[in-house]
Amino acid sequence: MAYTVEAEGLRKSFGSTDVLEGIDLGVPRGSIAALLGPNGAGKTTTVKILTTLLRPDAGRVVVAGHDVLAEPAAVRRAISLTGQRATVDEVLTGRENLVMTGRLRHLTKAAARERAQRLLERFDLVDAADRRVAGYSGGMARRLDIALGLVDDPVVLFLDEPTTGLDPRSRREVWAAVGELAASGVTVLLTTQYLEEADRLADRVAVLADGRIAAEGTADELKSLIGGETVELVLSDEATLADAVTVAELQGLAARTDAETLSLHIPTDGTAAGVRDLLGAMAAVPVLRVAVHRPTLDDVFLSLTESVPA
Repeated sequence: MAYTVEAEGLRKSFGSTDVLEGIDLGVPRGSIAALLGPNGAGKTTTVKILTTLLRPDAGRVVVAGHDVLAEPAAVRRAISLTGQRATVDEVLTGRENLVMTGRLRHLTKAAARERAQRLLERFDLVDAADRRVAGYSGGMARRLDIALGLVDDPVVLFLDEPTTGLDPRSRREVWAAVGELAASGVTVLLTTQYLEEADRLADRVAVLADGRIAAEGTADELKSLIGGETVELVLSDEATLADAVTVAELQGLAARTDAETLSLHIPTDGTAAGVRDLLGAMAAVPVLRVAVHRPTLDDVFLSLTESVPA
């Protein structure tokens, strides 16, 4: 597979501290990749290396067909990086921010105005185009910030925790904008601490832990690493829970007991028939409540990074 962003054997240390210990990463063109990991796992260091802001100690990195060490200027022309904090000028209007950025990128006045209008339309900011950014909502300001990074029509957009500090509505607005970018052919690599964000947006997810990629794949593939769906049976008291454990053992079911919540967790294939058969096998037990649980990326994240300090 051809990758727009590719890293092989990436290593980086600061003094005696090894931050990256052989990272391999590949992001296909027009896809969204999410890089997850606890604080200090190396997410920001990885992004800095991929965007030429930091030299690796070892390894090979190619972005948009250019080696980051041999051709850093070509890499910079092909990418855009949007950091955690918005870089918009709140005194200016949204349109003025975009036109000014275009002029700084050496576009003609006419081309800068045309590009600004196109981006305002793309990010649903036309109605607010001539208002000062100081009056924008958090989601609007963030969408404008991402739009500023697209004035040069980059091949790859790096987003460092793009929705940190936003309310749920604003977060969804940014998600929609990022999804549309990928659909138009822009390759997106984002770091995030919101597991729902990675689950919603990313085609593939890589989890960093202890300076290495602990796991990589689609969200569903990662969830399957810690097991499939389970049926939770909540019982009324300890005696009933003990009876349920006995019944499960007699039925050959691999049940897990949670004494604190008085519940029994039994693996299932998640199909309606599978759940029905399981409940039938446990029919002799009086159950207060039944729930079906599917692993989340939160479960995957905690499982893969539990040994890493936050």
